Amino acid sequence: MTWTFTDDVDVFLDAAGASLAARPAENILVLTVTATLRRDGPRAYGDAAPLLGWWRGADGEVAGTLVQTPPYPPLLGTVAPEAVAPLAAALPLTGINADRATAEALAANWPGHRVDQEQRLYRLETLVPPSPAPPGRPRAATAADRELLVRWHLAFADQVGQPGTHAERILDERTASGSLTLWEADGVPVSMAGVSPRIAGTVRIAAVYTPHEYRGRGYAAAVTAEISRAAREAGAQEVLLFTDLANSTSNGVYQRIGYRPVSDRLLVSAAER
Repeated sequence: MTWTFTDDVDVFLDAAGASLAARPAENILVLTVTATLRRDGPRAYGDAAPLLGWWRGADGEVAGTLVQTPPYPPLLGTVAPEAVAPLAAALPLTGINADRATAEALAANWPGHRVDQEQRLYRLETLVPPSPAPPGRPRAATAADRELLVRWHLAFADQVGQPGTHAERILDERTASGSLTLWEADGVPVSMAGVSPRIAGTVRIAAVYTPHEYRGRGYAAAVTAEISRAAREAGAQEVLLFTDLANSTSNGVYQRIGYRPVSDRLLVSAAER
Protein backbone atom coordinates (compact mmCIF):
# COMPACT_ATOMS: atom_id res chain seq x y z
CA MET A 1 0.00 0.00 0.00
CA THR A 2 2.44 2.61 -1.24
CA TRP A 3 2.61 5.53 -3.64
CA THR A 4 4.70 5.05 -6.79
CA PHE A 5 6.03 8.05 -8.73
CA THR A 6 7.38 8.58 -12.23
CA ASP A 7 8.00 11.34 -14.75
CA ASP A 8 6.92 9.09 -17.65
CA VAL A 9 3.28 9.62 -18.63
CA ASP A 10 3.11 6.31 -20.49
CA VAL A 11 4.26 4.39 -17.41
CA PHE A 12 1.69 6.26 -15.34
CA LEU A 13 -1.18 5.59 -17.73
CA ASP A 14 -0.23 1.92 -18.08
CA ALA A 15 -0.61 1.62 -14.32
CA ALA A 16 -3.49 3.99 -13.60
CA GLY A 17 -5.29 4.62 -16.89
CA ALA A 18 -8.02 2.05 -16.37
CA SER A 19 -8.72 3.35 -12.87
CA LEU A 20 -9.02 6.92 -14.16
CA ALA A 21 -11.30 5.93 -17.03
CA ALA A 22 -13.60 4.01 -14.70
CA ARG A 23 -14.57 7.31 -13.00
CA PRO A 24 -14.04 9.92 -15.71
CA ALA A 25 -16.04 12.75 -14.12
CA GLU A 26 -14.10 12.70 -10.85
CA ASN A 27 -10.80 12.22 -12.71
CA ILE A 28 -11.36 14.53 -15.68
CA LEU A 29 -8.54 16.92 -14.75
CA VAL A 30 -5.96 14.16 -14.44
CA LEU A 31 -7.24 12.61 -17.66
CA THR A 32 -7.00 15.83 -19.66
CA VAL A 33 -3.61 16.86 -18.25
CA THR A 34 -2.05 13.46 -18.93
CA ALA A 35 -3.55 13.40 -22.43
CA THR A 36 -1.84 16.74 -23.11
CA LEU A 37 1.46 15.42 -21.75
CA ARG A 38 1.20 12.34 -23.95
CA ARG A 39 0.39 14.44 -27.04
CA ASP A 40 2.71 17.43 -26.54
CA GLY A 41 5.52 16.01 -24.45
CA PRO A 42 6.68 16.36 -20.82
CA ARG A 43 7.31 20.12 -21.13
CA ALA A 44 3.77 20.89 -22.30
CA TYR A 45 3.01 22.97 -19.20
CA GLY A 46 6.42 24.34 -18.25
CA ASP A 47 10.15 23.84 -18.22
CA ALA A 48 10.23 21.28 -15.41
CA ALA A 49 9.45 17.58 -15.82
CA PRO A 50 6.05 16.40 -14.58
CA LEU A 51 5.55 14.23 -11.52
CA LEU A 52 2.94 11.50 -11.74
CA GLY A 53 1.94 9.08 -9.01
CA TRP A 54 -0.48 6.30 -8.15
CA TRP A 55 -1.40 4.42 -4.98
CA ARG A 56 -2.44 0.79 -4.74
CA GLY A 57 -4.59 -0.53 -1.93
CA ALA A 58 -4.36 -3.87 -0.19
CA ASP A 59 -6.30 -5.48 -3.05
CA GLY A 60 -3.68 -4.31 -5.56
CA GLU A 61 -6.07 -1.94 -7.31
CA VAL A 62 -5.15 1.68 -8.04
CA ALA A 63 -7.12 3.88 -5.63
CA GLY A 64 -5.31 7.22 -5.84
CA THR A 65 -3.66 9.34 -8.54
CA LEU A 66 -1.59 12.51 -8.70
CA VAL A 67 -0.11 14.65 -11.46
CA GLN A 68 2.03 17.75 -11.03
CA THR A 69 3.12 19.99 -13.89
CA PRO A 70 5.21 22.83 -12.42
CA PRO A 71 4.52 25.68 -11.84
CA TYR A 72 1.12 24.25 -10.89
CA PRO A 73 0.62 22.46 -7.54
CA PRO A 74 -0.03 18.71 -7.43
CA LEU A 75 -3.44 17.79 -8.81
CA LEU A 76 -5.21 14.78 -7.35
CA GLY A 77 -7.77 12.52 -8.96
CA THR A 78 -9.90 10.26 -6.80
CA VAL A 79 -7.94 9.24 -3.72
CA ALA A 80 -8.99 6.65 -1.14
CA PRO A 81 -9.01 8.12 2.40
CA GLU A 82 -6.38 5.64 3.54
CA ALA A 83 -4.00 6.92 0.83
CA VAL A 84 -3.94 10.50 2.12
CA ALA A 85 -1.52 10.07 5.04
CA PRO A 86 0.96 8.02 2.97
CA LEU A 87 0.91 10.76 0.33
CA ALA A 88 1.77 13.42 2.90
CA ALA A 89 4.63 11.21 4.13
CA ALA A 90 5.91 10.52 0.62
CA LEU A 91 5.97 14.08 -0.76
CA PRO A 92 6.98 17.43 0.79
CA LEU A 93 3.70 19.07 -0.21
CA THR A 94 3.35 22.84 -0.07
CA GLY A 95 -0.01 22.99 -1.82
CA ILE A 96 -2.65 20.79 -3.41
CA ASN A 97 -5.58 20.80 -5.82
CA ALA A 98 -7.96 18.07 -4.67
CA ASP A 99 -11.52 17.19 -3.80
CA ARG A 100 -12.76 19.00 -0.72
CA ALA A 101 -12.42 16.09 1.74
CA THR A 102 -8.87 15.19 0.64
CA ALA A 103 -7.69 18.80 0.56
CA GLU A 104 -9.08 19.47 4.03
CA ALA A 105 -7.47 16.30 5.40
CA LEU A 106 -4.06 17.34 4.06
CA ALA A 107 -4.45 20.99 5.07
CA ALA A 108 -5.27 20.02 8.65
CA ASN A 109 -1.55 19.32 9.05
CA TRP A 110 -0.45 22.66 7.56
CA PRO A 111 -0.42 25.48 10.14
CA GLY A 112 -1.30 28.78 8.52
CA HIS A 113 -2.69 27.19 5.38
CA ARG A 114 -4.99 29.14 3.11
CA VAL A 115 -7.69 28.21 0.64
CA ASP A 116 -6.80 29.99 -2.60
CA GLN A 117 -9.84 28.85 -4.56
CA GLU A 118 -12.99 26.76 -4.22
CA GLN A 119 -14.19 25.12 -7.41
CA ARG A 120 -17.38 23.24 -8.21
CA LEU A 121 -17.65 20.50 -10.81
CA TYR A 122 -20.88 20.51 -12.82
CA ARG A 123 -22.34 17.85 -15.11
CA LEU A 124 -24.72 18.64 -17.96
CA GLU A 125 -28.09 16.99 -17.56
CA THR A 126 -30.91 18.32 -19.77
CA LEU A 127 -29.59 21.18 -21.87
CA VAL A 128 -31.77 24.30 -21.67
CA PRO A 129 -30.57 26.88 -24.22
CA PRO A 130 -31.16 30.48 -23.11
CA SER A 131 -34.56 31.79 -24.16
CA PRO A 132 -34.75 34.32 -25.56
CA ALA A 133 -31.30 33.85 -27.04
CA PRO A 134 -29.09 36.93 -27.16
CA PRO A 135 -28.49 38.58 -30.52
CA GLY A 136 -25.91 36.91 -32.73
CA ARG A 137 -24.82 33.43 -33.68
CA PRO A 138 -22.11 30.89 -32.90
CA ARG A 139 -19.20 30.12 -35.17
CA ALA A 140 -15.99 28.15 -34.97
CA ALA A 141 -12.88 30.17 -34.15
CA THR A 142 -10.28 30.27 -36.92
CA ALA A 143 -6.64 31.21 -37.32
CA ALA A 144 -7.79 34.70 -38.36
CA ASP A 145 -9.02 35.24 -34.77
CA ARG A 146 -5.64 34.38 -33.24
CA GLU A 147 -4.58 37.84 -32.03
CA LEU A 148 -7.94 38.47 -30.34
CA LEU A 149 -8.05 34.99 -28.82
CA VAL A 150 -4.57 35.28 -27.33
CA ARG A 151 -5.62 38.51 -25.59
CA TRP A 152 -8.79 36.85 -24.33
CA HIS A 153 -6.93 33.74 -23.18
CA LEU A 154 -4.44 35.83 -21.18
CA ALA A 155 -7.28 37.89 -19.69
CA PHE A 156 -9.10 34.67 -18.75
CA ALA A 157 -5.96 33.22 -17.14
CA ASP A 158 -5.51 36.41 -15.12
CA GLN A 159 -9.17 36.35 -14.09
CA VAL A 160 -8.94 32.80 -12.71
CA GLY A 161 -5.47 33.30 -11.19
CA GLN A 162 -3.54 30.94 -13.47
CA PRO A 163 -0.36 31.45 -15.49
CA GLY A 164 -1.15 32.39 -19.07
CA THR A 165 1.63 30.20 -20.42
CA HIS A 166 1.55 28.59 -23.86
CA ALA A 167 -1.50 30.64 -24.92
CA GLU A 168 -0.54 30.59 -28.58
CA ARG A 169 0.01 26.82 -28.70
CA ILE A 170 -3.22 26.07 -26.85
CA LEU A 171 -5.27 28.33 -29.10
CA ASP A 172 -3.63 27.03 -32.28
CA GLU A 173 -4.52 23.48 -31.25
CA ARG A 174 -8.11 24.37 -30.39
CA THR A 175 -8.77 26.32 -33.56
CA ALA A 176 -7.18 23.60 -35.70
CA SER A 177 -9.38 20.93 -34.09
CA GLY A 178 -12.55 23.05 -34.17
CA SER A 179 -12.84 22.89 -30.38
CA LEU A 180 -13.14 26.63 -29.75
CA THR A 181 -16.44 28.41 -30.37
CA LEU A 182 -17.16 32.12 -30.56
CA TRP A 183 -20.45 33.94 -30.15
CA GLU A 184 -20.59 36.76 -32.66
CA ALA A 185 -22.98 39.73 -32.49
CA ASP A 186 -23.24 42.18 -35.39
CA GLY A 187 -20.14 40.59 -36.87
CA VAL A 188 -18.07 41.12 -33.69
CA PRO A 189 -16.85 38.26 -31.45
CA VAL A 190 -18.24 38.85 -27.94
CA SER A 191 -17.67 35.57 -26.05
CA MET A 192 -15.78 32.28 -26.35
CA ALA A 193 -15.82 28.75 -24.97
CA GLY A 194 -13.55 25.77 -25.56
CA VAL A 195 -13.95 22.03 -25.10
CA SER A 196 -11.36 19.38 -24.27
CA PRO A 197 -10.84 16.29 -26.43
CA ARG A 198 -13.16 13.42 -25.53
CA ILE A 199 -11.59 10.94 -23.12
CA ALA A 200 -13.47 7.93 -21.73
CA GLY A 201 -16.61 9.38 -23.30
CA THR A 202 -16.20 12.62 -21.36
CA VAL A 203 -15.38 16.23 -22.29
CA ARG A 204 -14.82 19.35 -20.23
CA ILE A 205 -15.95 22.82 -21.21
CA ALA A 206 -13.10 25.27 -20.55
CA ALA A 207 -12.03 28.88 -20.98
CA VAL A 208 -15.51 30.40 -21.07
CA TYR A 209 -14.75 34.11 -21.34
CA THR A 210 -16.62 37.31 -22.14
CA PRO A 211 -14.83 40.70 -22.07
CA HIS A 212 -16.15 43.15 -19.47
CA GLU A 213 -17.80 45.39 -22.04
CA TYR A 214 -20.01 42.55 -23.30
CA ARG A 215 -21.01 40.96 -19.99
CA GLY A 216 -24.55 40.81 -18.67
CA ARG A 217 -26.11 40.21 -22.11
CA GLY A 218 -26.37 36.41 -22.11
CA TYR A 219 -23.47 35.74 -24.46
CA ALA A 220 -21.62 33.36 -22.10
CA ALA A 221 -24.76 31.27 -21.59
CA ALA A 222 -25.37 31.14 -25.32
CA VAL A 223 -21.84 30.11 -26.33
CA THR A 224 -21.63 27.54 -23.51
CA ALA A 225 -24.98 26.04 -24.49
CA GLU A 226 -23.88 25.85 -28.12
CA ILE A 227 -20.55 24.16 -27.46
CA SER A 228 -22.23 21.79 -24.97
CA ARG A 229 -24.88 20.85 -27.57
CA ALA A 230 -22.18 20.23 -30.17
CA ALA A 231 -20.18 18.04 -27.76
CA ARG A 232 -23.24 15.93 -27.03
CA GLU A 233 -24.07 15.56 -30.71
CA ALA A 234 -20.46 14.56 -31.40
CA GLY A 235 -20.84 11.62 -29.03
CA ALA A 236 -19.82 12.82 -25.55
CA GLN A 237 -21.57 10.79 -22.89
CA GLU A 238 -20.65 13.29 -20.17
CA VAL A 239 -20.17 17.05 -20.52
CA LEU A 240 -18.51 18.70 -17.53
CA LEU A 241 -17.27 22.10 -16.45
CA PHE A 242 -15.68 23.72 -13.41
CA THR A 243 -16.56 27.08 -11.87
CA ASP A 244 -15.05 29.28 -9.20
CA LEU A 245 -17.54 29.19 -6.32
CA ALA A 246 -16.74 32.83 -5.60
CA ASN A 247 -18.32 33.76 -8.95
CA SER A 248 -22.04 33.54 -8.25
CA THR A 249 -22.87 34.87 -11.72
CA SER A 250 -21.21 32.05 -13.64
CA ASN A 251 -22.56 29.42 -11.25
CA GLY A 252 -26.05 30.73 -11.86
CA VAL A 253 -25.57 30.86 -15.64
CA TYR A 254 -24.50 27.24 -15.91
CA GLN A 255 -27.28 25.94 -13.70
CA ARG A 256 -29.87 27.80 -15.78
CA ILE A 257 -28.76 26.02 -18.94
CA GLY A 258 -28.86 22.56 -17.38
CA TYR A 259 -25.64 21.93 -15.45
CA ARG A 260 -25.95 20.32 -12.01
CA PRO A 261 -23.36 20.14 -9.17
CA VAL A 262 -21.28 16.99 -8.80
CA SER A 263 -18.53 17.80 -6.27
CA ASP A 264 -16.25 20.54 -4.95
CA ARG A 265 -12.47 20.97 -5.17
CA LEU A 266 -10.11 23.17 -3.18
CA LEU A 267 -6.84 24.76 -4.18
CA VAL A 268 -4.94 25.00 -0.89
CA SER A 269 -1.51 26.44 -0.03
CA ALA A 270 0.40 25.09 2.93
CA ALA A 271 1.29 28.51 4.32
CA GLU A 272 0.10 32.05 3.84
CA ARG A 273 1.92 34.03 1.18
